[in-house]
Amino acid sequence: MSTKFVPSVSVSYPANGSSTKSNELGMRTMQERAYEKRGEQYLLIKSPPASGKSRALMFIALDKLHNQGLKQAIIVVPEKSIGSSFADEPLSKFGFWADWTVAPRWNLCNSPGGDSGKVGAVGKFLEGDDQILVCTHATFRFAVDKFGIEAFDDRLIAVDEFHHVSANPDNKLGAHLGTLIARDKAHVVAMTGSYFRGDTEAVLSPEDEARFDTVKYTYYEQLSGYTYLKTLDIGYFFYSGSYADELLKVLDPTEKTILHIPNVNSRESTKDKHREVEHIIDALGDWQGTDPATGFQLVKRPDGKVLRIADLVDDDPAKRDKVSASLKDPSQKNNRDHVDIIIALGMAKEGFDWIWCEHALTVGYRSSLTEIVQIIGRATRDAKGKIRARFTNLIAEPDASEEAVREAVNDTLKAIAASLLMEQVLTPKFEFKPKTPASTAQDGVDYGENGYDDSKCNVGFNEEKGTFQIEIKGLTQPKSPEANRICENDLNEVITTFLQDKNAIERGLFDEEMVPEELTQVKMGKIVRDKYPELDEVDQEAVRQHAIAAMNFTQQAKKTLSGDGTDAPSNTAFVDGVRQFAMSVKELDIDLIDRINPFSEAYAILAKTMSEQSLKEVAAVIEAKKIKLSPEEARDLAKRAVKFKQERGRLPSLTSTDAWEKRMAEGVAFLTRMKQEAMIG
Repeated sequence: MSTKFVPSVSVSYPANGSSTKSNELGMRTMQERAYEKRGEQYLLIKSPPASGKSRALMFIALDKLHNQGLKQAIIVVPEKSIGSSFADEPLSKFGFWADWTVAPRWNLCNSPGGDSGKVGAVGKFLEGDDQILVCTHATFRFAVDKFGIEAFDDRLIAVDEFHHVSANPDNKLGAHLGTLIARDKAHVVAMTGSYFRGDTEAVLSPEDEARFDTVKYTYYEQLSGYTYLKTLDIGYFFYSGSYADELLKVLDPTEKTILHIPNVNSRESTKDKHREVEHIIDALGDWQGTDPATGFQLVKRPDGKVLRIADLVDDDPAKRDKVSASLKDPSQKNNRDHVDIIIALGMAKEGFDWIWCEHALTVGYRSSLTEIVQIIGRATRDAKGKIRARFTNLIAEPDASEEAVREAVNDTLKAIAASLLMEQVLTPKFEFKPKTPASTAQDGVDYGENGYDDSKCNVGFNEEKGTFQIEIKGLTQPKSPEANRICENDLNEVITTFLQDKNAIERGLFDEEMVPEELTQVKMGKIVRDKYPELDEVDQEAVRQHAIAAMNFTQQAKKTLSGDGTDAPSNTAFVDGVRQFAMSVKELDIDLIDRINPFSEAYAILAKTMSEQSLKEVAAVIEAKKIKLSPEEARDLAKRAVKFKQERGRLPSLTSTDAWEKRMAEGVAFLTRMKQEAMIG
């Protein structure tokens, strides 16, 4: 059976085994890094799925309870199933000085009944001598409502999947955390694999975020340090008609797969999820019955192999619970043959651990970028013999009716945004430095065959740290500690906000008249100003330049990685791609980087995967709703026109052949017209 796959990115890693090795206390690299900051009152751990965040929390919590004078630790998880991540662990067996033990009555994720009874249990726990409790976000919210914030003084509150929190006042968990931090009598450890939200709300207010010390462990560090998994592919595949008929073009039954079928309210759904599952099972082979021990469906393939399929879509609670329990059976964790394919709708995402998963296949756009990142995380576990993993998003092509076309366009743009975001988080970390006469080579950095060259902008790579060091002429450096922190740790959060701006993606992909600087300078400039209003103009410009540089270097490097997806790129391909881009231009300066459309490579991939007719329909929909200049954009253009005048001694010209100069002049003219109309009016 031949399968079709067009990756939008395919990245390979050295697989040197470093992230799976433990120190004398039984800690892996990320856990050791987090434990070093165990004395911090407010700690934020940003680390990918499967990097060991739950165990890192155990080490930190035990130290806070035994050595820092805290009374109790309360672990707060978004849903009951994730509570199992914090079950008992014999840490002393691996070198630590204590074991992690949760008395059964205090793991409220396992207790029957509703939140009211569990809230009462939290009250009893707070009054007792036991030290560790696990509950859901909802139970914690209700407990704070009932007992007051002061009841949690001198305790550790650890929040797993922290992206569920929001600075929006309507978010109860976010409001409670804000009050907790304002009171300043508790310790907080926050953990997340995706520090952003699908609704673009801030997770924390800038003032609260400034209180946290951050531990950052990147996807690149994690995947480079695996023992087996070397390559990760991410792509999208467009289809027409029913997805169930097209599914086997991208589903390879020989790969261990988690298949997420579409939400029943989505365009891709047939509105009958059970019929969809039956159709998929029929397409895979002949049904042989249900395994009485596990509840898995047994399906015989044409080659005689019997597939074991876990159906988590079935609404019968008894059947679904049996299948779910079989998937979580700890005795089967290392058994590759336990299950072959998992079919799910709302389950098997956040916190779900199946190390053998080679392919996360998702039909239809999911509710947010956060959810996509979580789903991809299901395939990025390391397991013996698993050399390559992939994520595919199967999306319906636009059809003729206008309403469906608009919805299809939205889904398409969101899928591209998710792909671009994952490309960004999978790359090594970028450190940008201004090129000056004083610039020198740094220790531990490889500058390529010819070494460091004083006369040009250099691109170096530190393999041990997984960090690029790139010199750029004219680069604005951050001045304040906060701007430095953002440029060092939070560029991906800035880029995420940019990618969630639908107008930016629409114009970058389909507006032929769009001047790149409108995206790189005007759009990204506005995003940085809105996101970090407390920074001054110089620091805002520094963050903007660093974010655009990171995004455009990733996209330009991708040119060397594009192919048909059949051959794995070498683990130096991305590094080579960055160097190749740097060498292909006369000089690396910030103006050059601002002149690159960040979406040009995404369009090249889109043109490979979508039919020409569909591309035209998408372009037509976007053209029809194109918005002319807004007053805010005009003001930003006028500001840049003033800078242009300072540098050139003249204002930009409306008749210039340079598209960006002409656009700045249009901004000035627009503002002039507005002032004249206001005076006449």
